[in-house]
Amino acid sequence: MKIRKATMEDLNQIVVIASLCFPSNEAVSKKALRERLEVYPDYFWLLKEDGKLIGFIDGLVTDYTNLTDEMYKNPNLHNENGEWQMIFDICILAKYRKRGYAEKLLNQVISDVRAYRHGLVLTCEDKFIHYFKKFGFKNEGISESTHRGKVCYLMRLEF
Repeated sequence: MKIRKATMEDLNQIVVIASLCFPSNEAVSKKALRERLEVYPDYFWLLKEDGKLIGFIDGLVTDYTNLTDEMYKNPNLHNENGEWQMIFDICILAKYRKRGYAEKLLNQVISDVRAYRHGLVLTCEDKFIHYFKKFGFKNEGISESTHRGKVCYLMRLEF
């Protein structure tokens, strides 16, 4: 298993993984992923197993404390010196799920971010709240974000 940062050469593989991990109405577009990679490639963590890309986590850095819909749409809201790491997508290909890959990838993100940020913020459906609590995330209630088209909860991990 290897974790590394993304480059533009990874774009097509990232798009495929995103399209397989989320329903079509929720999956991030190739255009949006390209724009994100142009602005903040160091905030894409890629997970490879046996030389194959099997998952990724991405998100921008900001001084805003809560994840907003506009952040998904506008990569220029990224602030390299911001206090908060937002997490937009946590994607692991289905055949690799329930094997600890997401945990290893998220632990790497937490480790990388801990030294430079105040914490991490993400949103998730209620069925995933217990999963993120294992990492120390606290449920702050229903998120104002409607990006995914369903009720999601704001989860925060403060250092």
